[in-house]
Amino acid sequence: MALWDDIKFQFRTGNILMQLIYINGGIFLVMMVLQVIFYLTGSIDTFKLLSYYLTIPASPKLLLYRPWTILTHMFVHDGFLHILFNMMWLYFGGNLFLTFHDSKKLLSTYLLGGFVGALFFVLAMNLFPVFSSSAPFAFAQGASAAVLAVVVAVATTAPNYVVRLVLIGPIKLKYIAIFSVIMDILMIPNGNAGGHFGHLGGALFGFVYASQLKNGNDLTVDFLRPIFWIREQFSRRNRPIKVVHSKPRSRYEHQEAKASKQEQIDAILDKIKRSGYDSLSKSEKEILFKASKEI
Repeated sequence: MALWDDIKFQFRTGNILMQLIYINGGIFLVMMVLQVIFYLTGSIDTFKLLSYYLTIPASPKLLLYRPWTILTHMFVHDGFLHILFNMMWLYFGGNLFLTFHDSKKLLSTYLLGGFVGALFFVLAMNLFPVFSSSAPFAFAQGASAAVLAVVVAVATTAPNYVVRLVLIGPIKLKYIAIFSVIMDILMIPNGNAGGHFGHLGGALFGFVYASQLKNGNDLTVDFLRPIFWIREQFSRRNRPIKVVHSKPRSRYEHQEAKASKQEQIDAILDKIKRSGYDSLSKSEKEILFKASKEI
């Protein structure tokens, strides 16, 4: 049970990004185990039916009877490469996102990006005549729209931020986002058209959301407040009482410490702009991470 205890500890103490990756990975693992069990017992059709009820249908009529799929579809993947690519993409974009925004905005972007992606999928499959024969039987699954929302959001926030990619070298975030969107558009006629429309919906939300944030408007304000309130209640219930005796700081000392900390963060952000996130030391990354959690 040591492994399971370690996983639970990592999940509880990790940030929202790692928790999203753990949830996606855990659901995928459970589904794979169930697939083996149903296969060996000769009930593979039952497993397919279970999987089908977790994916979002393109048919509005079916969606009315399965509204939960608007959420569940973005945590279900149909293969190892599918989830591997999505989680690598989420880890890449999510870490950059947390450099500029807090964890609540990351979760909001992921969920609402997935919702908008689902909406684009359903609309596209029912509005374009070319899909009329396949729409009643089409369904979508995977975190691609939600992940692309995160990537495009951070690229909109810091378009000239430079990252170093293997085999490619330094490249600005805006070019990565533009390339991803263009590829989804060009791939529409080559299979999984509904999925590509879903990706574009997620990308559009990420762009609009980050653009509005630049103008001081948070489109997701209060969206996750109930979730984080419930989470905080459970956290308080399990949190041990800690008594600390210390000499209270004067107002001057408090302001001085706050200014010093801000200077340290500004220096780290300047280093990121010059050399990229990977140039930070472990301690600098920890300082930046702690600062993002306090936002």
